[in-house]
Amino acid sequence: MNERDSEQVAQMFLERGGYVLTADEGEADVILINTCSVRDQAEQKALGKMGMLGRLRRVKPHVVYGFLGCMAQSRGEELLSRVPHLDLVAGTQKYHRVVEHVDGLLRRRLERRMDDERYSIVDVGEEEGSQNTIRDQVVGERQATAFVSIMQGCNMKCSFCIVPYTRGGERARPMGEIVAEVRRLASEGVKEVTLLGQIVNRYGVREFPVVGGLSPFVQLLEGVHGVEGIERIRFTSPHPIGYRDDLVEAFRRLPKLCPHVHLPLQSGSEGVLKAMKRPYSPERFLEICGKMRGTREEMAITTDIIVGFPGESEADYEATKAVVRAADFDNAFIFRYSPRRGTPAAEMEESLQVPEREKEARHQDLLALVNGQAKVKYEREIGRVVEVLCEGYSKTNRERLSGRTPQNRIVVFPGPHDRLKGELVRVRVEEHHAFTLYGEPEVTGL
Repeated sequence: MNERDSEQVAQMFLERGGYVLTADEGEADVILINTCSVRDQAEQKALGKMGMLGRLRRVKPHVVYGFLGCMAQSRGEELLSRVPHLDLVAGTQKYHRVVEHVDGLLRRRLERRMDDERYSIVDVGEEEGSQNTIRDQVVGERQATAFVSIMQGCNMKCSFCIVPYTRGGERARPMGEIVAEVRRLASEGVKEVTLLGQIVNRYGVREFPVVGGLSPFVQLLEGVHGVEGIERIRFTSPHPIGYRDDLVEAFRRLPKLCPHVHLPLQSGSEGVLKAMKRPYSPERFLEICGKMRGTREEMAITTDIIVGFPGESEADYEATKAVVRAADFDNAFIFRYSPRRGTPAAEMEESLQVPEREKEARHQDLLALVNGQAKVKYEREIGRVVEVLCEGYSKTNRERLSGRTPQNRIVVFPGPHDRLKGELVRVRVEEHHAFTLYGEPEVTGL
């Protein structure tokens, strides 16, 4: 979601005129860091990076520095004292104001107004309709995939999560505007879209009616499915409570929906789930997994899990392992619990806190279990022909190309970049390393 928000801000600068993007921070006149607050490590990395960038002001006094996004929203003016050279703090509902703020700041800098040496802007207030401003993006030549923001905010208030406090309550974009955006992307060559929302499958529950037994989210999926040129549809990040029968059945009816869902478990212990304020049981979670696997052959399910949540006992952790074994995930993102200031979990008694050493032991143990499950699945792919949407060069080898299967598995293969980027390619898998498949394309004339 931050990547998508950053694309929107970049596009607004380009449309404003007078700005160009640079990959070299030494060339920049404006440096903005879009921040995340989900874990403390992300905030510390952003603060450290901004601190290092301050050295550029010695040689370019006019450079404008800004923090955007979740950390900006939660910390506001506090960041000005943490980072002396900071000029702009813009929250999660203010991305569309960033260019205007930067223009004013840059003008003051370039005019060298000495009385404005410490002039800064903090803009973190709520703004009605802000969800409708994330609608434009820079589409590169033969770009295969794109993110489409369909809503902002979250109403769930899980006890460990800072997002409802940094992103605000749920707010949905109009369905017609989203479908029109997807249609524009398809006209520019995009073949796969990923619909984004904090809890994406709760899209429009407050704004739009159920029609013919279909939730607003399933109605939207049908609208996007009808866009000519779009070959694949994904969405993230959902919540288990949103997997009602109409969404499960959509995977049977809508072939463009990729056979991959990211379904956050967080814990396999009923007691821990209640403390997390997650409104489902381990049994209900496994029931959803079973229904989803029943909709498509080769359905892939990935998840998020937190270990070391306050009060998590060894028995609770073993319950999580039991669910992981039963769910047979294709991959899992496993996190050690990180207290976020202002959340209910951060206020829990010190006696409930799990020692860092124990968190790390559980993290490594669960990672080994998940990796073992994934290895079996990846080995099954060897010798098979898979359909890959080529996204461009491999990140580690410019001699090779990279793309993803419908199950969201990364595949690396040789081939001419100019011919295959943005195309669906059939690749025969020959080997795998960790979570990457390697193979040869079934294309003549290469």
